[in-house]
Amino acid sequence: MPKSKSVISAFNRPTIDFLVVLGILGAFIFFMGFALLLPAGIDLIYGQDTWYTFVVSAGIAFILGGLLWFFFKPKEELRIREGFLVVSLTWLALSLVGALPFTISGILPNYTDAVFETMSGLSTTGSTIMGGTTSTGIVNPAIEDLPKSFLFWRSLAHWLGGMGIIVLSLAILPLLGIGGMQLFQAESPGPTADKLTPRVQETAKLLWVVYVAFTAAEFLLLWLHPSMDWFEAINHAFATLATGGFSTKNTSIAAFDSAYIDTIITIFMFLAGINFAMHFRLLRGEFEPFFANRETRFYTLITMIGILGISFSLWFFDGYTILEAIRSGAFQAVAIITTTGFGTDDYELWYSFGAFLLLLFFFTGGSAGSTGGGIKMIRWMILIRNTGREIKQIIHPKAILPVRIGDQAINQNIQRTVLSFFILYMFIFGLGAFVISLFGYDIMSSAGASIAALGNIGPGWGEFGPTDSFAKMPYLGKWIMIMLMMIGRLEIFTVLIIFSPAFWKQ
Repeated sequence: MPKSKSVISAFNRPTIDFLVVLGILGAFIFFMGFALLLPAGIDLIYGQDTWYTFVVSAGIAFILGGLLWFFFKPKEELRIREGFLVVSLTWLALSLVGALPFTISGILPNYTDAVFETMSGLSTTGSTIMGGTTSTGIVNPAIEDLPKSFLFWRSLAHWLGGMGIIVLSLAILPLLGIGGMQLFQAESPGPTADKLTPRVQETAKLLWVVYVAFTAAEFLLLWLHPSMDWFEAINHAFATLATGGFSTKNTSIAAFDSAYIDTIITIFMFLAGINFAMHFRLLRGEFEPFFANRETRFYTLITMIGILGISFSLWFFDGYTILEAIRSGAFQAVAIITTTGFGTDDYELWYSFGAFLLLLFFFTGGSAGSTGGGIKMIRWMILIRNTGREIKQIIHPKAILPVRIGDQAINQNIQRTVLSFFILYMFIFGLGAFVISLFGYDIMSSAGASIAALGNIGPGWGEFGPTDSFAKMPYLGKWIMIMLMMIGRLEIFTVLIIFSPAFWKQ
């Protein structure tokens, strides 16, 4: 019996079809062109003259992306290896294209700085090279000296990267539905991609509906305050829901000096750190699954411990009033746990107890399926339960003791994956810190820069603390930071798997 054409085609396809990868990559670059046009509109509203840089950049994206899609439009089903390759290359390619306005305008004459700022935006890291002098003596402009269009572009990059450009594209571009689940699983933040519906396109739409609704709510609440106009409100809403951390002010949220603004942003940072699938179920009236969710409860517990511990330290050791301690402690704890990185206080000036407690939270992260980076709460839960199981196993060597989260037994494959992730995460963190130290930085500066990038947190420690810029880092160091940001945003395995020899074998 003769084989069908589809079977013959699948049999003849190479291990990785690079033409399919190029075609889909072209579609994402083309989509980036539309995003680049939005800041040009901001320029026209405010009567500034840098709009042309975004139009030119958008034109480059349209031409390059359009040609790739036209010549290499996928005719076959996207497979899992191609999905991982597409995701990794997409984040790098979009950062390279998104950096063009900075360089074309001359705001960041060095392309490395432009890519750093763009990757920091798309990966929702929030580290910046603005307001500092580079290793070659170039003085980068301060944040408040940037044109409105560039401030908006930084925040928009956050917002698009928060839920994921790929997930957004799956929601609005059905043409990318070819093998869409491979992209969704490879890109979705967290150890699992929670499908709310059987169709990946519908799932992506539902997640983005929640994301947009929360962004709109925060925007309106911030706009109500007299110290924020609509432009500042939308920028900070974008950065908050994406857990990014770019601000329109040199001193971040501290510049507004408002308890109201601090409270609103703290609340929405906390919400952004919860699995967005849980938010969808809550908005649909499913209260029990939301409040019974073990990860959400653990995330809330860790956040409360952080708020209480840091607030106590600020009150007892640093002389803050109780209200000031709670306000600052709550904001900084939530900002770091969710990997948002906004700042209202310089935590490097705190007493060692509060500063050290905050440092520990650099290694946490939000819930799986949130826009936060880091290790993620569900992984910590599995690691803690597995440690407890091992202790019991020593005492009762013949007992069968499964690892459970609530009533659910965790599959051993998942346990191994989580343990492997944790070991890899700490290894890459240590390796990053070691390499950065080779440029002459001290231990705290090197370790702080590494975890700030890998955890997508933004501010670090030492010479890269909350009031400092990454501009001074040598260009090679910035490319290392760029790779750490991408690896952290895509949950390590998505990027590292393409460097495995097994990935390229038949």
